Amino acid sequence: MFIEYCFNKASERQIAEHLLLCEANFIPSLSERIDIEDYAKKIADQAARFEAWVGNVLIALIAAYCNDNKNPSAYITSVSVLKGWQGKGVASLLIQQCFEHIKLLGFDYVTLEVSNENISAIKLYEKHGFMISRIHGKSVFMQLNIRKGT
Repeated sequence: MFIEYCFNKASERQIAEHLLLCEANFIPSLSERIDIEDYAKKIADQAARFEAWVGNVLIALIAAYCNDNKNPSAYITSVSVLKGWQGKGVASLLIQQCFEHIKLLGFDYVTLEVSNENISAIKLYEKHGFMISRIHGKSVFMQLNIRKGT
């Protein structure tokens, strides 16, 4: 199957549908923490989106807020991959695209938050150079110096 990688292609509805399909993959599940429809709207309106498509199916999405020029750090708000596509390198490729975009915009750092129970996500982020910057409750905050790769 041919994977098409796109930037900001998905509509708000397509983002919501994708997040609903992936929501159980989040720890805790996405709907336990947020309203998915509202979150999809915010992502569509405010985030840079790195997407992987197979035909008309959004199989993976990374959404990053890169819109605060006063802050040296961009923020990855969501990384989601449909179950059947996990472990195939799709997220890693999208993360690299996200890093390149963030560098071009002049940010020094990229940060994210993940549940301490989501070991596979933490390992993915560490593989890409993220370091744990702090832990608060069940949240692990991770940071990467995008300029140095550490």
